[in-house]
Amino acid sequence: MSQIGKPPGDDALIRHGCEATACPQSSKPWVLAAAIIGSSMAFIDGTVVNVALPAIQRELEATAFQAQWVVESYALFLAALLLVGGAMGDLFGRRRIFALGVLLFALASVGCALAGTVQQLILARAVQGIGGALLVPGSLALISANFEKKERGRAIGTWSGASGITAAVGPVLGGFLVDHYSWTWAFLVNVPMALAVLWIAWRHVPESRGSSAGSGLDVWGAALATAALGGIVYAFIEAPTQGWRSAAVLAALAIGIASSIAFVAVERRVRSPMLPLSLLRIGNFGGANLLTLLLYAALGGGLYFFPLNLIQVQGYSATVAGAALLPFILIMFALSGWAGQLVDRFGPRLPLVVGPSIAAAGFALFAVPGVGANYWTAFLPAVVVLGFGMTITVAPLTTTVMNAVGEEAAGIASGVNNAVSRAASVLAIAVFGVVMAWVFDAVLAEGLREAGASAQASAFIEGQRSKLAGAELPPGIDAAAAAALKQAVAESFVAGFRWVMLVCAGLALLSALSAWVMIGRGPSEARAGVPKVR
Repeated sequence: MSQIGKPPGDDALIRHGCEATACPQSSKPWVLAAAIIGSSMAFIDGTVVNVALPAIQRELEATAFQAQWVVESYALFLAALLLVGGAMGDLFGRRRIFALGVLLFALASVGCALAGTVQQLILARAVQGIGGALLVPGSLALISANFEKKERGRAIGTWSGASGITAAVGPVLGGFLVDHYSWTWAFLVNVPMALAVLWIAWRHVPESRGSSAGSGLDVWGAALATAALGGIVYAFIEAPTQGWRSAAVLAALAIGIASSIAFVAVERRVRSPMLPLSLLRIGNFGGANLLTLLLYAALGGGLYFFPLNLIQVQGYSATVAGAALLPFILIMFALSGWAGQLVDRFGPRLPLVVGPSIAAAGFALFAVPGVGANYWTAFLPAVVVLGFGMTITVAPLTTTVMNAVGEEAAGIASGVNNAVSRAASVLAIAVFGVVMAWVFDAVLAEGLREAGASAQASAFIEGQRSKLAGAELPPGIDAAAAAALKQAVAESFVAGFRWVMLVCAGLALLSALSAWVMIGRGPSEARAGVPKVR
């Protein structure tokens, strides 16, 4: 899942407050074009894949948990290596690392399109995530390096607006390609964009390095972060099929927990940590990141299942499912200016309590519709309420993160916040998959009994449980039996979807509570007590 609700205009990945280098005026439009097209590749890909998942699952005969890995393998490496990608740009050259990320992303996209098995697709998606970790921070770093401070705001605004358009158009375009051609085109669309970016970068973008170029790279931190996320995610995704007592699941969970502990220990001692732990001692910064962890877990984890519900249960096309969140994006786009003034008027605490609380109501509304629901009356109200809640939250959250630290640490602080939001989504999709599987299995067993399914039909459907709503029906059964079994599968998925959305509502309320407890009441408090970042 893309970071819907995480504003593209956030300068979360501009590292260490880098100032502009000498860049000819004629090169600046080319720099901006490269940044926009490059980052759009990652934004489009992130939104398209969720819409394409049902088609991928069907054509590659994948289980629901393998489909989770298609999303998670990309998101895991992106989240774990995001800050390292920015540091590599500072160290080895922003243009070089950005171009390397674009090239790797494009090659991996071709690999995704050519994948003949779900395992090959998962591997290619992991490589895509590594490429994304290099190109995403590089896009904003190029703007930071090549535009003077007085021009930078307008350039980032242009980048933000263009990225917002791609975030809106991406799912619709992806759905159209899936419906009329094939899911493979959802990946191949990246190739011409990548070729354009590489040509622009080679011919028109000057090289630059950042102020951290002499501080080294936190290789151990990156490795441990990847192992920590990967181990925990593997355990939760594989547990529903292998069982919690499986040696592989227990080993992965142990590796994840041990790596998490080791990551904290390393970050306390390394010279240039990817996560300066001293930042977390700042009240507003710690509170903002706890809020981010809880709320973006709800957003990323919950909305992962939304297109699956629309396509596999409600019977909508991939195009329609891709357009389902357009009101959400349009609300954020239309009200972003108003939301940006809330901290100045009310301080950070009030909007960061009210916004997540409204988002919680939106998640709760998603739990209402059953099988055969109408989008306009059942799902649209939930999308609108959730969009309004996130609109109230996002700009004040970004402002609070930036205001919580001094100017010297603003880049790394907001980069940490961005990485936290992505890691939250990675972990939530894995954990919510366990919730979905648990409820689905329980409700399906009861539904098969109530439908009067034969022992053979029940055994066949039981063997398809790992596909969730994508379960196939037994061959050779009559129409009435097929309809009853299909209804039982659909109702089982909806039951799991409702539980997931109620958990999301609970997480959103907890994020509001964290803001109430940990975040200051006024703008002046957000700037106080900033310790020096090592």
